[in-house]
Amino acid sequence: MKEADTDWLVYHHLPESAAVSTDELASRCGLALPDVEASLVRLERSCLIERNGRSVRMLSFGEALVRNQLKYEEDLPFTIENGVIKAKNRDPCQEKK
Repeated sequence: MKEADTDWLVYHHLPESAAVSTDELASRCGLALPDVEASLVRLERSCLIERNGRSVRMLSFGEALVRNQLKYEEDLPFTIENGVIKAKNRDPCQEKK
């Protein structure tokens, strides 16, 4: 199976509003655990899921949007650390330029 097909299968077996264990996800998909783990790495890199230990959950549209902005827009005035939105430390001298 192609990686994209595996990712599609794994993503669509995630519940919309709850976390699931990677073992349960592998069972739902009928895939080996290493294949599911590799897919989850790609899905997390694409800002579609969030992992916490051995559990994984689908990000909402808003969460995915914000995470992609954080990933690709370096000039945003905030960051997210452990689920907490924090203002970035800004140098007041640079803001005047």
